[in-house]
Amino acid sequence: MSRRSHGAHPPDAHANPQTGAPLPAPQLTEGQCRRCGTHIAGLDGRYACGVCGWVNDHSEGHRRLPTADEDPDRPPAGRRPRPLPSPLPGPEPGPQPGPQPGPEPGPEPGAASGPESGAGPGEGPRPGP
Repeated sequence: MSRRSHGAHPPDAHANPQTGAPLPAPQLTEGQCRRCGTHIAGLDGRYACGVCGWVNDHSEGHRRLPTADEDPDRPPAGRRPRPLPSPLPGPEPGPQPGPQPGPEPGPEPGAASGPESGAGPGEGPRPGP
């Protein structure tokens, strides 16, 4: 792999590439966030601040964005995207078993209630005037 010089770019480096021609590599650019002042880096003059969330408009970049036809990662025409994987197995659809019928919840047999049962302070009958 050859090294790129960091000097001046040839005049056609940022020109619109011909359809089918390889895209020039993006240039790493640095700047300052316009909202919070953080030092940020971007590609071709397009920035996003990770501190405050500020993003500059795509039109402020140093060159135009490639079209979908120029995208080297775009799948070939007529090819469908890969289907999503099958969902994990789970419970079968239909009525789900609920709680089993049984006696109604309530006080245990033999449990006392009222002031004699040791109710805490502030519970039970209040003395009259």
